[in-house]
Amino acid sequence: MVSQSSKNTVRRAVVTGALALGAVTVSAGPAMAEPIEIPGVGTFELPAGVSLPPEVTNLIPQGPEAAPSQFVAPFTSVGQRAADVAQSKIGSPYVYGATGPNAFDCSGLVQWAYEQVGVSVPRTSYQQAAAGSAVSLDLLQPGDVVSFYGGSHTGIYIGNGNIVHASTSSQPVKVAPLYSMPVDGARRFA
Repeated sequence: MVSQSSKNTVRRAVVTGALALGAVTVSAGPAMAEPIEIPGVGTFELPAGVSLPPEVTNLIPQGPEAAPSQFVAPFTSVGQRAADVAQSKIGSPYVYGATGPNAFDCSGLVQWAYEQVGVSVPRTSYQQAAAGSAVSLDLLQPGDVVSFYGGSHTGIYIGNGNIVHASTSSQPVKVAPLYSMPVDGARRFA
């Protein structure tokens, strides 16, 4: 039996995917509902006039063996979400030993950002530099944790050659170029 929570998750994914693709069209008219069947999940009522084109409906699994876990929709990676969370703290003060949510040191920002997306990351910059999976600098993805100065400083890669980090007591959380400091390596936690 499929739980109501699973049904709600799939419904949100279908609508979110359709909106992300710009694929939902709504015509003016009475607010009546039309059912849409998602095999293995159930039937959902969508407002009349909402049409889901093949690009969206092809994402819905077909056949009696289809299950919610087979549903594919456009979602951001855990690393990207951690990078986004860290960027939400730009301007927050640096405080040695702080782990958020209002002030951070470098490793505290990394740990806090990942904690917000459900991933456990070690507390100190040296521990972070030794955990996760090693990743080549030419294969960096948003969310990768970059170590500097032999592991004594960390930041989160956000893409386009930049990191977000809590650098020092005289500076708030900020974005900086990746190579503005001596890079020691990078680790992936998601």
